[in-house]
Amino acid sequence: MKLDVNALGTFYRMAREGAGLAAGRLTHMLGVETKVGVTKLNFMRGQEIRRDFEDATEKVGVRVKLTGGIEGYSVVVFERENALRIVETLLAEAGPDADVDANVDELDGFDEMTESAATEVGHIMNSGFIDGWADVLETVIDVSTPEFVEGQTAEPFFGDIDEAPADDDLALLFQSQIETVGTEVGFSHYLFPKRESMSKLLEQLRTSEGIEYDKLDGFDRMAERGAEEVAKTATTLTGIDTSVDIRRLNFVSLEAIPEQVANEKLVGVAFEFDGMPSGYLLFLFDEESAHEIVDAMVPMEVDEDGFGEMGTSAIKELGNIMASGFLDGWANVLDTTIDHSTPEFIHDIGAAAVDPVIIQLGENQDFAFVFDTVVMADGREFDCEVYAIPDESDLERALNNLDVDRIEETPTTAEFQEVDNT
Repeated sequence: MKLDVNALGTFYRMAREGAGLAAGRLTHMLGVETKVGVTKLNFMRGQEIRRDFEDATEKVGVRVKLTGGIEGYSVVVFERENALRIVETLLAEAGPDADVDANVDELDGFDEMTESAATEVGHIMNSGFIDGWADVLETVIDVSTPEFVEGQTAEPFFGDIDEAPADDDLALLFQSQIETVGTEVGFSHYLFPKRESMSKLLEQLRTSEGIEYDKLDGFDRMAERGAEEVAKTATTLTGIDTSVDIRRLNFVSLEAIPEQVANEKLVGVAFEFDGMPSGYLLFLFDEESAHEIVDAMVPMEVDEDGFGEMGTSAIKELGNIMASGFLDGWANVLDTTIDHSTPEFIHDIGAAAVDPVIIQLGENQDFAFVFDTVVMADGREFDCEVYAIPDESDLERALNNLDVDRIEETPTTAEFQEVDNT
């Protein structure tokens, strides 16, 4: 089974189109204004999906079986509170004839009426997505009768679905958010296609030789190995016990990245890298996390804002460690050479922090891979977005040459460039 950037781009357009239709139908149903928020394609292993469910949060979902242009299952999952909030709005719109007190604070569970309302909403959301996919693919996708599911683990939602990924298998997850006036309706959307159906679809969508799916799996594992090297080297250089956890690999539109960046002060480090592949790396921390990094790395009082000469140096040094860990790990596994520039420090608000890189990249490509990453240092947690944006053609050539058996066998020893602190 092979894919390429064009196929992934089509999936992304499917997700955006489907989310738009789902938002429009939710507006019609609830009588409130809605718009599409974040849309991502996530590549996640089965164990990571299951871990997402095991957060002690009650969840409800609606799943349907698909046949026709895509075969498999589509599952929309809400946190229970969000689902109840939607039900409250829906029943309030139904008026006094509904004969129910739909106060969210008083709804302890789903009775026959509220379950029916939640199922209707979930079915409309699923149908919006699926109709959007059918429009993009110019095909017909049939949908079964919706099934209401609730629970605290992944088991009730897809434990009995053969197409659901095993713990070590990489699955494609559509994640969307629809915003309503005064609140956000966040949810996850899982597509579990049959492998034969997905393979046939990818074959239709590819415009290049493509990348074997297990090579993309290898790309994700390469990043994990790079993260391990980041942690080891950061611990050695700083004396602080450090770990790095890559949660998932996202595929997003370049133009959507500024929309997804939090509208707050951000601190980051940007690099350009050259070799096979070439591209850009961008590490972004929220300001609080950046202050934690500085406090952990600089064993003395720093400037009041934490980002004077010493604070900037600390952030750049960590960025340099992370970049070298990622890229030298990749180079060793790919048996190639990848050099990166000296770090460029960023301290700006929201989209302004990423716009310069996006503008440069937008001249040649439309999409990017983003690693959702958490850095742990000395017991502190730093939320860090890692934007790894390789040149599309370079990445395809590099991954096609990748021997996946080398990933576990090849050492990922990083070599570091000196950081210019002036």
